[in-house]
Parts: sequence; structure tokens; C-alpha cells
Amino acid sequence: MAKTKLVLASASPRRVDLLAQIGVTPDRILPADIDETPVARETPRLLAGRLARGKAGAVAEMLDADNAWRGSLILAADTVVAVGRRILPKAETENEAIECLSLLSGRNHRVFTGLCVRTAGESTDSLRVVETRVTFKHLSKTDIEAYLAAGEWHGKAGAYAIQGRAAAFIERLVGSYSAVVGLPLYETQSLLSGRGYDIAAQWSEHGQ
Repeated sequence: MAKTKLVLASASPRRVDLLAQIGVTPDRILPADIDETPVARETPRLLAGRLARGKAGAVAEMLDADNAWRGSLILAADTVVAVGRRILPKAETENEAIECLSLLSGRNHRVFTGLCVRTAGESTDSLRVVETRVTFKHLSKTDIEAYLAAGEWHGKAGAYAIQGRAAAFIERLVGSYSAVVGLPLYETQSLLSGRGYDIAAQWSEHGQ
């Protein structure tokens, strides 16, 4: 029986690394370019799920006419950082980063990671949204300036990367660490397995 192909709908090297951690290598990386602007009164949880589903759908459309990839599994994810109902941006400027880090300083916030798996050529999908609670220490002006200079904040939801220097800011985390990085690994293996993708078989195949 032919091995099911896996398409990762993301250009994020973090997600590639997380998949590698559980012995999975995507057969293809095909980023989805969709509008990530929240709609009116949309909650952070709903946004994370909608974006993950939208990315999976966009890649499914790209593969629709390609018989070589029909039946492959599409894995898409999106991470949203929020303080209460306020959705923090994926910081593109230093001013945005300063605003995000100042807001997170000394407070609890939530990270919602939407995860969607869809089979190319089919209209149904499987969706999960994983919630993780994170507590930041109080950030001094020096902390923020040093983190900005390190450059890790750029393009990151909430202006921080937990797998980098920002780990020094985390007082407490309740939930999935890998979800905050960008891909909840337990839910990933669960959804892929539910679609017939045998992760453990790959460990034996590749000696991992």
C-alpha cells in the first residue's frame, strides 16, 4: 500500500522542526497565503480555528487539479496570542513589538493554536483549537530593549518566540508548550492518525 503523502501548509521552520521531533518529514511544503485579519467581534479561539481551516482549504484548492497529490493529507496551523479578548498582532514593527511586550509584561495571556487536517480532493476536515495559558514576568525597559535588539520578535504573534530568548520571561505555562511554538504535537499525531497517517510506522521506516 502506498504511503500517504503529507503536505505542510506553512513555511514556518518551527513547524518543520516540531514535526521532525516526532519523526515526521512533510513530503511537500506549500504555504497558504490568506487574509489573516480578524472579523468584527471574532474571538481569539474562533480566529485561530478559522485561519487554520482557511489555510488547509487554500492548499486543497491548489492541489485540486494535481492527481499526483490527490488523497494526500494537508496539515495547517495558525497561532493567535490574546490578552482577554484582545488579539495581539504578528509584530512587524518595533512599535508593535513594544506595545505587545508592554501589554504582556507581568500578566497572564492565552495562546490559541488552530490545527486543521484535510485530505486533498475531499471537502471535510478535522479541526482542533488548543489553548495554553502563559504568564510573563514583569519586563523592565532593559528587558524589552534587549529583546528587540535580538530580533526574535519580528513576525511573531504577540512579538515573542517562546523557543528562543523569551523563554527567560515565562514564569508559568499551563497547557501545550509545542502549541505555543506553533504546532501542538499531541493533537497533530491524533488528527493525522485519525486520517490514516501512521506516525509510528515512519519511526521504524527511518530508524527514528
